Amino acid sequence: MATVKLCGFDEELSVGKIICIGANYGRHIEEMGRKKPDKADPMLFFKPPTAIVRDRGKIKYPDFSTELHHELEMVLLVGKTGVAIPVDRALDHLLGVGVGIDLTARDIQREVMKKGFPWAVCKGFDDSAPVSDFILLQPGIDPDNLDISLRVNGDIRQRANTSDMLIDAAGLVSAASRYFRLERGDLLFTGTPEGVGTLERGDTLEAELEGLVKASFEIED
Repeated sequence: MATVKLCGFDEELSVGKIICIGANYGRHIEEMGRKKPDKADPMLFFKPPTAIVRDRGKIKYPDFSTELHHELEMVLLVGKTGVAIPVDRALDHLLGVGVGIDLTARDIQREVMKKGFPWAVCKGFDDSAPVSDFILLQPGIDPDNLDISLRVNGDIRQRANTSDMLIDAAGLVSAASRYFRLERGDLLFTGTPEGVGTLERGDTLEAELEGLVKASFEIED
């Protein structure tokens, strides 16, 4: 069973649902040539717990794809059950914040989009959700004003501030809880900024929620 760690606590939390939000940064939408979604009804999809890779872990390159892309994201850790959570109470349901990478089989994604198929294969394959440990969400940590960055082989590939998100953290929690009961241990990937790109076998990745937590991973040869 996949687990994540909250910094400063001995307990590890079992991962439940991994809810991902697509198209939440304007410049990423532009680079992908897509339209902005309705803020009241964001694009949501799932990854299974088998997608989790922890800090310093190895990522298996999917053998069914030849175009693996990185998508850096802030990740929210749910701490309290809620359904149809009002926006003004949404942050009360969060326990922590971290950083992760939504790995995407881009060639497969193009195929399924043409056919109108779900994104399960191109987004939810094993090892497709590497994540850091999580920092307790407490006063002084604003999930809507955090710097995030991704280095690949030491070079910056993505860098942004979460203030650039089209839908803020509270809005995402509220929107997701309209459709799915949020429970302790659920994760919300909050969308990627511009700069997505390809990865190769042997690449090293370092994702950082700057000043708070970082995590490194390696794509297996």
